[in-house]
Amino acid sequence: QVQLVESGGGWVQAGGSLRLSCATSGSTFSINAMGWYRQAPGKQRELVASISSGGSTNYADSAKGRFTISRDIAKNTVYLQMNNLRPEDTAVYYCRMISSGLLYWGQGTQVTVSS
Repeated sequence: QVQLVESGGGWVQAGGSLRLSCATSGSTFSINAMGWYRQAPGKQRELVASISSGGSTNYADSAKGRFTISRDIAKNTVYLQMNNLRPEDTAVYYCRMISSGLLYWGQGTQVTVSS
């Protein structure tokens, strides 16, 4: 059974940094892409950043220049380095993985940014 486990969320003041991690376990024969999404209260879940199997990255406009997605292939882990955080970044952050044509989600980790 494939599992995604996020960690690294927490509380931070505006301008601070956090690094999220998403570790995968189980049978992941072919990871096509991994990404980070977030959902704030009362809002739809939205893409923050993604990275393809070839290493290509994609960022939401709100994340460009502040967030960096990276991965450790050997560990099947993806990271999201978040710098210069803003109160509007407050949300539950979810890891998503596409592997062998199937879609998997993590349980989410809360990020709270105070002004």
